[in-house]
Parts: sequence; structure tokens; C-alpha cells
Amino acid sequence: MKATSKAQQKAAGAALSAKRGETKPSELYDASKEMYDSMSEEELEEMEGTQRKGKQRRNGMFLQPSKVQC
Repeated sequence: MKATSKAQQKAAGAALSAKRGETKPSELYDASKEMYDSMSEEELEEMEGTQRKGKQRRNGMFLQPSKVQC
């Protein structure tokens, strides 16, 4: 299964880190905790390794450069 958003990809990375023992499972929250409990290491690797370019941001919203005020 491939990640459909950057947030999903980051959650998979966090869950994978816990599966490998690099971080504590108690440090996981929400989606990453569910992924840790329900997915294998191979599934997490596939989801975490999805290309980031062109993925949706939170709520599918992107900032347009012409509308950003500095």
C-alpha cells in the first residue's frame, strides 16, 4: 500500500522506527500507533518509501505563491 499524503508517510516512518526498536512504541500517537499495531515492517517500509513529490498536504490544501503574504 502506498501513502496517499505526506502525513500518512510520516506516520508510517514513525511506526517503522518503533518496529525496528529505534524509538519507543509509547512515543507514538494516533495514526502511527495504529500502523505500528496493525501493519508489518514490510508494509510500513513500502508506505514510508513512497515518493513525496506531488503528495497532498493537510486537508488537501496547497499554498499558492501568489497568495502568500510576507
